[in-house]
Amino acid sequence: MSRFALFAGPALALGLLAAVLATLAASSSCGVREAPPAPPDGSARLREAVTTEGILEHTRRFGEIAEQNGGNRAAGTPGYDASAEYVADRLREAGYDVTIQPFEFPYFEEISPPKLELAAPGRRVFDAGDDFRTLEYSGSGDVTAPVRPAGLGCETGDFASFERGSVALLRRGTCTFEQKAGNAQRAGASAVIVFDPSSGEGSFSGSLRGPGIEIPALSVGSTVGEELGRLAEAGDATVHVATSTHSENRETANVIAESESGREGETVVVGAHLDSVPEGPGINDNASGSSTVLEIAQEMSESGVEPRNRVCFAFWGAEELGLLGSKHYVEGLPEREVEEMSAYLNFDMLGSPNGGRFVYNDSGNPRGSEKIEEVFTDYFESQDLESEADDTLVGRSDHGPFAERGVPVGGLFSGAEGTKTAREAEDYGGEIGAPHDPCYHSSCDGPKNLDVRSLDEMSDAAAHAVLHFAQAR
Repeated sequence: MSRFALFAGPALALGLLAAVLATLAASSSCGVREAPPAPPDGSARLREAVTTEGILEHTRRFGEIAEQNGGNRAAGTPGYDASAEYVADRLREAGYDVTIQPFEFPYFEEISPPKLELAAPGRRVFDAGDDFRTLEYSGSGDVTAPVRPAGLGCETGDFASFERGSVALLRRGTCTFEQKAGNAQRAGASAVIVFDPSSGEGSFSGSLRGPGIEIPALSVGSTVGEELGRLAEAGDATVHVATSTHSENRETANVIAESESGREGETVVVGAHLDSVPEGPGINDNASGSSTVLEIAQEMSESGVEPRNRVCFAFWGAEELGLLGSKHYVEGLPEREVEEMSAYLNFDMLGSPNGGRFVYNDSGNPRGSEKIEEVFTDYFESQDLESEADDTLVGRSDHGPFAERGVPVGGLFSGAEGTKTAREAEDYGGEIGAPHDPCYHSSCDGPKNLDVRSLDEMSDAAAHAVLHFAQAR
């Protein structure tokens, strides 16, 4: 997000000179960007066809699917499979050739809440989520044992004097969590606690990258970690650790549909992730984006749009687990097909209830990404709507794998866990200091967690940009 600072000149003469120069500059067309032209008629027709009601009907269906399948649509679950089937059916009905692209991924689930308690000296119960977290792909166990520091835990030598059956206390850094936990497990540790000396009081998220660790593995912040370390050094720290988890390799899939017409050498890929996190139904994150892409695909077909360039609509699986679906797709493409992609447009979270109109920033992205950004910003300007360049989703959504292979990328985003600034509130309305989406990655991200106006404005911009690149010469 851009930030502005204002500087005042120390002398009145300089101030007057600046004012004169500003007046001269304003009276000249040199260096002044003209107002963008109004969107062409084709854009208006498609935007009229792509209705908020149609998008909301899809989001309601995704909400029902989650409700019928344990409250979520996470990759590898029946809720995701039903979501993919719904999207594929709607695309086939619209006349698209649909491909289901399966791939395997490591699945992880916490069956019951974890526990971390100081058993001696005294007794203290730590709070899950605040004081500690389970590392993803942790094993299961219920142990009460003394704590033994083992440094970073990156080398087998760190465990030379480690007492088998103890709980290993390790510092974050230098090597992966997987390597630390693996070394501890081989040294006979009954559990692992990793602490971050720089994280303060809060716990942090982390992953062991897949099944293989059979003992409990937790993360704690510096406050808890240093307290346990001091007690352990004094020879007087016993903890109770309990986790109940399940991990395995599972299969999920991407859903991909291509237009029948259009030049393959100028393919435009339009994507959104279809999966939710396990904690909730994922309606803003990201049924809002996938429903918008689905509605655009349906209406382009039903309105008889014949794109000059091939358009590929993609609905990605396992984005929430590390962009796995889009990575699988991109990594499987030969270089020739990558070079034929003129643009990748990504839509992730378009209806945040306290959000804004954020356009993916081209900073660090391949050449050509700035033109995609300009299409979006010009459109919003033509509609007298504020928007701003934003790099919040760099590396966090499905445009990342495309950018890594040199494809120009762009997209829209209405905000996640970030807090609304005073300037954003002035531009978009909403509550200053509150999250853009207070239900981000939580159980309350249901059909009611959508701002209809935001969804309307963002879907119109998305439809305009898709048609622009579909018809570009």
